[in-house]
Amino acid sequence: MTTATKVFDPIAFKQTTRRQWDEAAEAWNRWAPLLDRWLGPSTELMLDRMGLAQGSRVLDIAAGAGGQTLNAARRVGPSGHVLATDLSPGILQHAKANADLAGLGNVETLVLDGEQAGDIKAEPFDGVMSRVGLIYFPDQHKALTGMHAQLRPGGHIGAITYAEADRNGFFSVPVGIIRRRAALPAPLPGQPGPFSLGDPDLLASRLRDAGFTDIDITRVAAPVRLNSARECLQFERESFGALHQMLAGLTAPEQDDIWGEIEEALRAFETGGRFEGPCEMLVATGTKAA
Repeated sequence: MTTATKVFDPIAFKQTTRRQWDEAAEAWNRWAPLLDRWLGPSTELMLDRMGLAQGSRVLDIAAGAGGQTLNAARRVGPSGHVLATDLSPGILQHAKANADLAGLGNVETLVLDGEQAGDIKAEPFDGVMSRVGLIYFPDQHKALTGMHAQLRPGGHIGAITYAEADRNGFFSVPVGIIRRRAALPAPLPGQPGPFSLGDPDLLASRLRDAGFTDIDITRVAAPVRLNSARECLQFERESFGALHQMLAGLTAPEQDDIWGEIEEALRAFETGGRFEGPCEMLVATGTKAA
């Protein structure tokens, strides 16, 4: 007897991704203080290397609730402009609301599939960025070539991805447990997922293939620091759409049991009365040739 191999469906994957992020939008936005502490150093390094200045025009792909959008908007000032895009209209509403609350009138939002970046009708941008977004695109090459097309000659790309799974226990441990309990096969090369661009050489190759030069990739330690494994579980359970996608085929009791196993496993990262989940990011930058 043979078992049919499930074929990856990028359209269905995007539909599920949009729905999951719409559902997780409020929670992701609510965890913004943690996101700022956790991803702040990587974000600042990315923006530094993109060379943003007063008056710069920036395109943000897969902007989410806009933490990095606001950082860029402050750097480019009132004479600059940031266009924040995301597949999920629900989460993008938070990005706009956060910009308005911060008094940043130089931020505009657009609901957009990141793979359609090349279709944006706008003046060329000085910088284009994506923070933990490219990893979830089924066609990363199409997304990157579209981003390249939107840049002026000499403009810069900035991207942040997770490094290899074994350097990101806070996330890879839950992924591994869910994959085993749900009997999910390992993703094939080229399929989207949290660690799809965790190899620096692969990430550099993706950027070169899209036309970028002067590529620089830096590893940045980004431990997830919280009060306990239970708090980390709450963070991931509320706001990590990728985990919910993996659990979608299981019953509620099965899911609850898996979450319990994940919490127990995450306790390995508790020490001295605190939780510190291993995490390493890759900060990549490149240039569009002049």
